[in-house]
Amino acid sequence: MQLGRVIGTVVASKKIKSLDSVKLNVVQPLNDDLKPYGEPVIAADAITQAGRGELIFYVTSRDATEAFKDPFIPVDASIVAIVDRIDKS
Repeated sequence: MQLGRVIGTVVASKKIKSLDSVKLNVVQPLNDDLKPYGEPVIAADAITQAGRGELIFYVTSRDATEAFKDPFIPVDASIVAIVDRIDKS
């Protein structure tokens, strides 16, 4: 899992059927200090509640598809959790 922040949404007027009810968000990857690194990614919102500004966990690759009922959903990244807080020791 990787930390990220939702920085936007993607609106698609036409999608394949398996993505019909899936919200697509633009996610900025974050490092351990919650600073942006790398390029933003498009992530399918598997929890259906992530909005702009939310700190989230996302997964990529095969793990991204396993967040949905349809194991063949064509996504490369999925939001799997909203982070409430981070406690550093």
